[in-house]
Parts: sequence; structure tokens; C-alpha cells
Amino acid sequence: MNSMCVVGAGTMGRGIAYTAAINDFKVILNDVSEASLTNAREYIELTLEKSAEKGFIDPSKLYKIKENIAYTTDMEAAVSNVDIVIEAVFENIELKINIFKKLDELCPEHTILATNTSTMSPTEIGASTNRPEKCIAMHFFNPVHKMKLIEIIRGLDTSDETMQIAKQVGEKLGKETVEVNEFPGFVTSRMNCLIGNEAMNMLMEGVASAEDIDKAIKLGLNHPMGPLELADLVGLDSRLRNVEYLHRTLGEKFRPSPILVKYVKAGRLGKKSGKGFYNYNK
Repeated sequence: MNSMCVVGAGTMGRGIAYTAAINDFKVILNDVSEASLTNAREYIELTLEKSAEKGFIDPSKLYKIKENIAYTTDMEAAVSNVDIVIEAVFENIELKINIFKKLDELCPEHTILATNTSTMSPTEIGASTNRPEKCIAMHFFNPVHKMKLIEIIRGLDTSDETMQIAKQVGEKLGKETVEVNEFPGFVTSRMNCLIGNEAMNMLMEGVASAEDIDKAIKLGLNHPMGPLELADLVGLDSRLRNVEYLHRTLGEKFRPSPILVKYVKAGRLGKKSGKGFYNYNK
């Protein structure tokens, strides 16, 4: 497992590509948008330079790491000779299924197909291909190069060999892995959505300010980040899609907080839009 394609050049895709490149994978980052690829390249190269300045990366290796990543809008060329593809588009099951159908047609027979998802079913996604035994979910966390965990979720038909390969890829990326049986929300997203949704309800009810809710959780429960600032970082539109999915699959306790729905309708999507539960334009 030395060659990888990452499909989707957004926050998670560029983070996975960056992490793979600094760990000696040959990576091709693919997206339908040339602008997204340009933004991803700028982010990756800036992050590399900052990491070198801070001593996290040997400056003499910068050129080699940059050479480890290629950027293209041509999916067929991107996946023609890779060992693993990690799809990292946003949480929409129809979109992911369509991408997996294309990947199944274009990839070599040995290629593993992984979806980076926080809630979606690898069984349903893999069933759209002729290689469900080679399909799996690998849930990365943002920012990818700093977060230590990958949740690996086996679909109904995922083979033991595919599971072991996914674990080996995780280890080569410098991550710890946990094996999770498929169930909506897996482990981390199910807990995060529940805690975050309740924090939003408390804010709406006037229990405390956003700052004090987050401070209470950080200092009282020793969480590294408060649930509202975490939701802002993830993106409130992404969080809403996740909670809506869990509400459909797991029931009433995951009904989206009305304030979350209202903020998304207003375009207050968190850090990426400049305003969510906090104002980032100051």
C-alpha cells in the first residue's frame, strides 16, 4: 500500500492527502473543481512550510513531500494505478454511491475503496459496486494531521483482508485505529452529535452563553474543545446533515435542535462562513 487517490479536495480530503504525503504515500488528489484543487494545493503547501518552520517536518524533505502529491480533475487518470482510494466528499449518500460506482468501473481489481464518513453505511455504499468485499469506511478527524484516531467500519461484505489493509494504512499514516461494527453514527459521531445537540438546546433555552457552555464542558469534563466551537469547526451544515441522518435511523433523541436548523438556513455555517455560534470575522 504505497499509492493512494483521495477524491474530494475539501477540508477532509486535503487533510488526508497532506497526511499521506508526509508519511511517504504517493497521493493523487482528485476533485471535479479546478478551484478546489488550487485551494487545496495552497493549503497543503502553506501547512508544509509552517510545519517545517516549527520543526515538525525536516525542511530538507519539503521538496520530496510536495512531489508526493499530484492534483487532477481527471478521475480516470487519478485512479488508474492506485492501491487504495479514499472518498472524502460531503455527507450525502447518493453522491457517495455515485462516486463508488464510477470508482468500481475505473479502478484496478485489487484497489480498496474507502469512504471517509462520520455516519453513512459502508454496506449500502459498497453494495453499489461489484467489489463489496473491498469496500470499507475510514472515518478521519479534523484536522487530519493532528488527530490521532481513525474509526474503521466494516460493511456486511467487507473481507478480513480489507479490514487488515485498512488498519495497515492507518498505521502507516501514524494513526491509532479502532474497529467499529456498522451502526448509524458509529462511536464518535453518535456521541458528538448527541452532546452537541444538547448544548445547542441549552443555548436556545438560555441556560448559559455559548462561551460558558463550552468552558464548562472543557474544564468540568476535560474535553479539549467545547461542543459548540467543535460544531463551528466541523460546519453547521455538515452537523445538521449528520443529525438528520441519525434522527431518521436512531429516533427522536437525535431530533436536530431548532437553533441549528435556523442557523443553517441563515447561512451561519460556523468557521468556514465567518459566523456560527461564534463570530470569526472580528
